[in-house]
Amino acid sequence: MNKIHPLAIVSPNAKLGDNIEIGPYAYVDENVEIGDGCKILMHAVVFPYVKMGKNCSVFPGAVVGAVPQDLKFSDEISYVEIGDNVTIRECATINRGTKASGKGTTRIGDNTLIMSYVHVAHDCNVGRHCVLVSYTGIAGETDIDDWAILGGGTKAHQFTRVGIHAMIGGGSLLNKDVPPYVLCGREPLSYAGVNIVGLRRRGFSSEQIRNIKDIYDTIYFQGLNISDGCAKVESGFPQSEERDVILNFIRSSKRGIIRASVSRVSSIEE
Repeated sequence: MNKIHPLAIVSPNAKLGDNIEIGPYAYVDENVEIGDGCKILMHAVVFPYVKMGKNCSVFPGAVVGAVPQDLKFSDEISYVEIGDNVTIRECATINRGTKASGKGTTRIGDNTLIMSYVHVAHDCNVGRHCVLVSYTGIAGETDIDDWAILGGGTKAHQFTRVGIHAMIGGGSLLNKDVPPYVLCGREPLSYAGVNIVGLRRRGFSSEQIRNIKDIYDTIYFQGLNISDGCAKVESGFPQSEERDVILNFIRSSKRGIIRASVSRVSSIEE
């Protein structure tokens, strides 16, 4: 049985699952699908063309499915797709996709946490188990791979990509791609090591973590350009999932990847 507060506004054309709660002054428009067990709390807004999975929570003041903040948008039908077990905290905003991008859909993966005042722009793809900390803003067509964490106040340039299991320090400015498994911070944003704590929590062995670190040491700290570093890794390291994920990410990067920390390079040279 659904619990819909009498002061909520819910379109009769919205498709609601079972055991849904919708609080006072919440607004759910037509052409919306909300899965079982979701909670749309007071003053939250879900605009048209949003599909939400099971057991999601949308907190007060959040707006899901507003039209893109993109001058190329021409009022076409486009979408937001939210996975299962997603939490969208207070005053976060998630915009629909655009036709101009060739995608038309903004996606948030399962088990992801979108904290307060986060903005996810048009056609972004946020993976599973991600955390976008408060005041983070990701511009259009940004891709965030599974298990990535973006620290508070992070700002991502359009078309940037963050690799799987990466962790970005708070207040960072992203204008280059962040490779998988890494920690990064400083200004300008720089490689600062491997996300050891995060990888251990997710079941990576010490051998796997050491292998990842050695790969990045080869790419960043042997005086090679990125292409030559990748070639040396491919020829010098045995095949592994981690090696291939790193190489595929770097070689497919269109914006180029972040560089090593200047302080780390200086310490090595000394």
